[in-house]
Amino acid sequence: MTIDRRGLLKSIGAAGAASAVATTAHAETGAVAFRHGVASGDPSTTAAIFWTRVTPADASSAAIPVVLEVASDAAFAHMVRRSTGLSADPARDFTVKHDLDGQGLKPGTEYFYRFIAAGVTSPVGRVKTLPEGATPDAALAVVSCQLYPGGLFNAYDAIARLDRLDAVIHLGDYIYEYGAEADDYGMNAGAALNRIPEPAHEIVTLADYRQRHAQYKTDPDLQAAHARAAFICVWDDHEVANDIWNTGAENHQPATEGDFNARKAAALRAWFEWMPIREPVPGKMAEAIQRTFHFGDLASLMMVETRLQGRQQQLTYAADITMKPGPDGKPVPDAAAFEAKRNAPERDLLGDAQRDWLGRELAASKAAGRPWQMLGNQVVMARVAGPNIAAMATPEQISGMLGGLPPSIRAQVEGSIALFAQGLPFNLDSWDGYPAGRERLYQTFKTAGVQPIVLAGDSHSFWVNDLADNAGERVAVEFGTSSISSPSPQDAIGDFPLGMALDIANKEVLFCDQSSKGYILLTLTPTEARADLVGVSTIVAKPYEAKVVTRWSVAKTDAGLGPTNRI
Repeated sequence: MTIDRRGLLKSIGAAGAASAVATTAHAETGAVAFRHGVASGDPSTTAAIFWTRVTPADASSAAIPVVLEVASDAAFAHMVRRSTGLSADPARDFTVKHDLDGQGLKPGTEYFYRFIAAGVTSPVGRVKTLPEGATPDAALAVVSCQLYPGGLFNAYDAIARLDRLDAVIHLGDYIYEYGAEADDYGMNAGAALNRIPEPAHEIVTLADYRQRHAQYKTDPDLQAAHARAAFICVWDDHEVANDIWNTGAENHQPATEGDFNARKAAALRAWFEWMPIREPVPGKMAEAIQRTFHFGDLASLMMVETRLQGRQQQLTYAADITMKPGPDGKPVPDAAAFEAKRNAPERDLLGDAQRDWLGRELAASKAAGRPWQMLGNQVVMARVAGPNIAAMATPEQISGMLGGLPPSIRAQVEGSIALFAQGLPFNLDSWDGYPAGRERLYQTFKTAGVQPIVLAGDSHSFWVNDLADNAGERVAVEFGTSSISSPSPQDAIGDFPLGMALDIANKEVLFCDQSSKGYILLTLTPTEARADLVGVSTIVAKPYEAKVVTRWSVAKTDAGLGPTNRI
C-alpha cells in the first residue's frame, strides 16, 4: 500500500474489542489426531486434491499409514473410492496430499471424503468436481488476506454456511510472516483477541513456516470453509514476506535473516505441504503455479502468479521520488520525473512466458465458446490515483483528521496527501506500479478477443472497477475482494471516507469500500455475472451478521461486456 503496511497497519488495533477469543483446538485422543481438519483443492472434471495433516502423539513418530475414503453420501454408505497406501510422513510435516486424478469421479458431482489413521477418523469434507458440457451456472466465493492476529475469520464461517458453493478462489496472503511483538502487524488486535502468532518471531526457516501454517489451520472457521468446498489457491506476498518480487522482498533483511532464496524455498516447501494444490510439475520451477480451470461450457478461470516469476522490484515514494522547488520555493514532489520512472517500458509483473501462456489459454477458452474468462490475479489492476484530499476537504478538516492520528502515522498520511495532490498512484505494489506491463496484458486480452472478469485481492478493500487501456478503451471488469481479517488504511484514519474519495477521484473505480471485511460471491450464468460483496458485521466477536454490502452485475452480449451496474 502507498501508506506503508509495515509502518501504518501494524499499529492498527481492534479498538473496542468486546472480549478475548482463543483459538479452539481439537482434543487429541488415541495415537493420532486430525487437529488441522481436511481440505480439497484444484478440482477437475474427474479429480481433486485431497489433503489433511495427521498429528502423532509422539513428535518423533515414523511415517503413519493413512486411508482416504470418498463417498457419494455423507454417511459413506455408497463408497466411490478407497485409497490405501497413503502416508503421513515426517519429511512432509505429517501432511497428506492425494490426487485422485482420473480415478472414477464424475463431472459436476458432489462427494464426501474423510481420512483414517491408526483407527482415528478425520472430520468429513465436501468437494464438487468441475462440470462438463452444458453448465447453466456456477457459484464461487472469492477470498484473500487472512491475518490471524487481525481478527476472527467470521467470513469463513459465513462461506461454510452457503447453500450453494462450487469452489473457493483464494487470491493469496493465506498466512502472514510477522511476529508477536507488541508493535508487529496486527498485534493490537491479536493481543485483545488472544490470537498470538506462533512462533512468536518473524518466520524465516522451514520449521517456522510449517508452524505458522499449522496455527492457521487450527482456526475452526477456516477448517469449516475448507471442509465445505474445494479451494483454488495462489499465493501473494506474505506467504513468503511482505512486498516480495522475483529476487527479494521489502520485509527481508539478508544481514539478519540470511539468504533470500533459502527463505523463499523454505516458504514454498511449507506452502506446498500445507495447501491442497497439485505439486510442482516435474521439470518446471516451483514458482510456476499458473493454471486453468474450466467450468463446463460456461467459464474458464486462469490463476496467474504475480510475485515470484516476472515481477521486478517495486518502486517506493520514499526511495524513488525526488523533490523540486514549488511555486513558493518550498520543495514539492517531482511527479514528472517519478512518472517517467514508473512508466519505463521494461517494468512488468507477469513476464513474457506467463503472459504468452495466458494469451493461449484465453484464446482457447474463447474458441471453445465459453462466454466467460476469469483472471485469478493477486493485486488491483485498475488505475487508482490517490485522492487529492486538499481539494476535497478544508484545511481545518484536514488538520482535525491529522490531529487524531499517532505521530508516526500522521507523518505518513501528511506525506501521502502531498503525493496524491500531484496525481500519483495510491498503491505502487499493485498493477499501478507496472503500467507498461499492464498495457501489454491488455493487448493480450485484445489479441485473444476477450473481455475478462479480473479478480483481485491484496488491498483489504472491496472494489468494482471498469478497466481501460491507455487509449481509454474498456478491456475488462474487475471485482476486488476485501480481506477476511487484515486491516485497511481506513482503519487508521478515522472518519475520512477513503473509499468514497477513491471512487470520486478515479474514472475506472465504480465502487470502493475500505471498511468492510468479507468475501465476494460470484455467480455466473451464460448471460450475466453477478458479484455480491458480502461483509461481516464484526471480526472481533461472535455472533456476527453477514450481509450483502452491494451487488453488481455485468451482462455478456454478442458484442462483449455490457455495462457494469449496481443492482
